[in-house]
Amino acid sequence: MMQSKNYPWILVGLLWVVALLNYMDRQMLATMKPSMQIDIAELQMATNFGRLMAVFLWIYGFMSPVAGMIADKVSKKWLIVGSLMVWSGVTFAMGYATSFNQLYGLRALMGVSEALYMPAGLALVAEFHTAKTRSLAVGIHMTGIYMGQALGGFGATIADKFSWNTAFHTFGLIGILYAIVLIFFLKDKKSTTSETLTPSVKTPLFKGLGVLLSNISFWIILFYFAIPSLPGWAIKNWLPTLFASKLNIDMAQAGPLSTITTSFSSLLGVIVGGLLSDKWVQKNIKGRIYTSAIGLSLTIPALILIGFGTSLLHVIGAAFCFGVGFGMFDTNNMPIVCQFVDTKHRATAYGLMNMVGVFAGAFITDLLGKSTDKGNLGQSFAILAGVVLVALVIQISFLRPKVNDFVDD
Repeated sequence: MMQSKNYPWILVGLLWVVALLNYMDRQMLATMKPSMQIDIAELQMATNFGRLMAVFLWIYGFMSPVAGMIADKVSKKWLIVGSLMVWSGVTFAMGYATSFNQLYGLRALMGVSEALYMPAGLALVAEFHTAKTRSLAVGIHMTGIYMGQALGGFGATIADKFSWNTAFHTFGLIGILYAIVLIFFLKDKKSTTSETLTPSVKTPLFKGLGVLLSNISFWIILFYFAIPSLPGWAIKNWLPTLFASKLNIDMAQAGPLSTITTSFSSLLGVIVGGLLSDKWVQKNIKGRIYTSAIGLSLTIPALILIGFGTSLLHVIGAAFCFGVGFGMFDTNNMPIVCQFVDTKHRATAYGLMNMVGVFAGAFITDLLGKSTDKGNLGQSFAILAGVVLVALVIQISFLRPKVNDFVDD
């Protein structure tokens, strides 16, 4: 199987499950709060629960560039297998937690172990796929993330029917077993460049970081990745609240309605964006950038309508439009990086992007919380449309790729 011409797509399928588990395991905690606070009294305080969620984001964010630098230096296969094994073990162990401090420590460890996956996983997909299939391959991989976010809610279902301990044990065990499967079927990309024909020279861990930060195009990529992350995290964390207030429905209905709408539309967006980008870039070197720009353009009216719409049709339609647009943007980020960054530094590049994206999420989540208290949540969503417009103009105006697959001579 590993020698098959179809292995690049088999790899995407293998990593799709890892991406699903990566996001499902982190999302479960949020859905199981009511069950867990019965046994762990500290979780009855919203402040403590917020600390539990925040420690993951901060550690995940700070670890992302470090994870990328490590992935550019070691076997991506074993880094992925080890990462999955550790965070699945942490998930399993959370089922035995009896205090807030135990959960806090495990959640912090999960932030470290989960951060190791995404830069390595996306870089490996990019290595196995040429410019003709790279955006679609990344897009299919990203659907695993959206599916994991959606399935994270089933933790609450298991917790309700059995117990929250059982939910953690079940999904943790699944991840551990799947890590064993990957040992046999996952492989690294063997380079055929002249670099591998000569004795290897150890390079400093931070060299790639210096190369990236001296690249003006990468700074532009960092900026236009961070800006759309603001509404991306706003939708993820605050859309259920907005749905509940605008449509006058309770959170039990607003939560699934918002997440299903955005997850399904994002699935559609990454597939459409991947197919379009891979075709377009064969005829126009800026095809990926234009496809990403179309996606960002769709989010602008969507954010305005989400903010000011008052009917079910307005809000659901706007959320669907945002999901499609964000999916088209999301699926082209790593392929665009490949047009400006050499293979040796792509995991580091995505690690830095992941960091600024997560920190943007932490910032906007806190800001919208204050906005909600003031009754201005809808208006804040609409204002984000203007911020995205700035990023869109910069992206189109200043990103000028010269190749489909950058190689540092």
